[in-house]
Amino acid sequence: MLIDTHCHLDFGDFDEERDDIIARAHEAGVKQMVTISTRVRKIEGLLAITERYPSVFCSVGTHPNNAGDELDIQAEDLVRLANAHEKIVAIGEAGLDYFYDTQKPDDQKTGLIRHIAAARETKLPLVIHSRSADEDMIEILQTESGKGAFPFILHCFSSGAELARVGVELGGYISFSGILTFPKSQELREIAKNVPLDRLLVETDAPYLAPKRWRGKRNEPSYVVNTAEVLAECKGLSYSEMAEITTENAFRCFSKMPRL
Repeated sequence: MLIDTHCHLDFGDFDEERDDIIARAHEAGVKQMVTISTRVRKIEGLLAITERYPSVFCSVGTHPNNAGDELDIQAEDLVRLANAHEKIVAIGEAGLDYFYDTQKPDDQKTGLIRHIAAARETKLPLVIHSRSADEDMIEILQTESGKGAFPFILHCFSSGAELARVGVELGGYISFSGILTFPKSQELREIAKNVPLDRLLVETDAPYLAPKRWRGKRNEPSYVVNTAEVLAECKGLSYSEMAEITTENAFRCFSKMPRL
């Protein structure tokens, strides 16, 4: 069994065959999925998907590339929504993305800190997006952790070793996507080797970043199998061992998500 801890099943890429995509995931051993919010104002669409598919859960939050559009949403709004719906099992994704110059860094930081406050209060894991922003992310994580611990995931990890080290030190999880399988990702595989087994997660970030076996295709939750295979190779384990480890980690991290 595997859990795809991060996908975007509400995106239009999946509209025509969502039933088939969920079925293929189940056939591949991916028994549960977390579809991740990118705009709080679209949460009803996510919840509708989770209601249609018992194996799908979701988060609530604002992606950093949408930060300026939802600055009116406060931490208490995130807390209220998360507490009101049993299928919301995480906060986010929020974070910092300096690769795309679409949102002001200060707006992204404001949003991230509000999401941290919501994660701290609800005890739900904060799904963190961090791209080309290692130094600022490290500073925020350390500063905010000093105000009180909060659960978090560094999702689709493709940053440097120092951010991984700090994330683990502060109690976070490191989630690897199809990027781990790319031929040029040897440095990332070296980082993965050093992440403790109890902090590892796997994800697709579908429809993006299909792993090597399906490179060039639209990604989907069933493809997380290839990422888990490569992660197992990095750690010198069998696929079945890695599947069991990452699944147990996912249930520990997403503590609100039941085992089906």
